[in-house]
Amino acid sequence: MKLHVLRPLVTVIGIVSIILVARALVVPDDFGVHERGYMYGWHRKGNEEDWKKFKIKYRGAEYCGNCHEKKYQTIQRSPHAIITCENCHGPAIDHPSEDRPKLDINKERAHCLRCHTYFNYPTSGRRLIRGIDPEGHNSGIECVMCHNPHSPGLGRAK
Repeated sequence: MKLHVLRPLVTVIGIVSIILVARALVVPDDFGVHERGYMYGWHRKGNEEDWKKFKIKYRGAEYCGNCHEKKYQTIQRSPHAIITCENCHGPAIDHPSEDRPKLDINKERAHCLRCHTYFNYPTSGRRLIRGIDPEGHNSGIECVMCHNPHSPGLGRAK
């Protein structure tokens, strides 16, 4: 075999060998191995207990609905049903608890304007959301002073 073919071939074989040796040294033996055989993904059978101890930061709207049933039912009938409670009320990681009985509510105007500013791009689904002109529509006050996010469009906040 000619030298101009042999050198790149040896180089590629060397690089692949280094990668395989490094993988054997770095990747744990139980990585990707399950009862059904090898599976692709970032799952390690050996650290399942670590993940069981991991605190869940976001719980989802159904979790909130267990205690706040009336508000949950109201928001499920509104256009905001697609938004989880924790988007506005913050993560429910330690809720409920004695130390922190209430979650912090983000009442900033900018929080609502993330979705409700005009966004008239034809290919975006966001253009279907009712938007406002942030400068002309009650600028300087929080949206929740006039609008109830649990029942948008049904009148003033309570």
